[in-house]
Amino acid sequence: MLTRKQYELLAFIDDRLQARGVPPSYDEMKVALGLRSKSGIHRLISALEERGFLRRLPHRARALEVLRRPDGSAPAGGETPAGGFTATVIDGGFTGRDPLPSAEVTETPADAVSLPLLGRIAAGTPIEALRDVDNHVEVPAGLVRGGEHYALEVEGDSMRDAGILDGDTAVVRACETADTGVIVVALVDEQEVTLKRLRHRGGAVALEPANPDYETRVFPRDRVRIQGRLAALLRRYE
Repeated sequence: MLTRKQYELLAFIDDRLQARGVPPSYDEMKVALGLRSKSGIHRLISALEERGFLRRLPHRARALEVLRRPDGSAPAGGETPAGGFTATVIDGGFTGRDPLPSAEVTETPADAVSLPLLGRIAAGTPIEALRDVDNHVEVPAGLVRGGEHYALEVEGDSMRDAGILDGDTAVVRACETADTGVIVVALVDEQEVTLKRLRHRGGAVALEPANPDYETRVFPRDRVRIQGRLAALLRRYE
């Protein structure tokens, strides 16, 4: 299944390769799809690679090869995938090529994952976790590969020097252990939760902030349980 943006990008690259023999630049792709940054293009290309439509050629800047065209056919000189593969496209206001016949429509993009937003997590003095499994947040699928994930809203500024700001959404991979130096969600005394960098100190555990206004807190190992490790951050600009 392709999202509408994936289909648009594949069609644009395929058209450009057929017309000029070279793929478009990332800036051209960004403008053609109406995206604000090239990071969105990188994610779309990665998704098309995973689905077998594109291949990035090594050791060549921006070199792309179309393995499957938007209509499911092979490019010139190639072979059509077994079973007569046809891309399924998610609707979304596409204004380029005609949509594929019998396109399946869904409100959630195929490359997005819905994670439970469990509540707030302090990046300052620990606070009690607020659990609200009725809330969810959509995140790019590439951020949550492998394992169970959940999301928490960051509150406080003690991790600001690590680029974690008040109001960010932390995407967390659930785990019970982590190496020294990893930013983790730590549960203290079974009632307080905090986001800090983990340091192992013999028989103790240190929870280290990334802001000189806060002190590192040290606990016996039996008072701290690791709930997960930071996998990604989401930030909204208004």
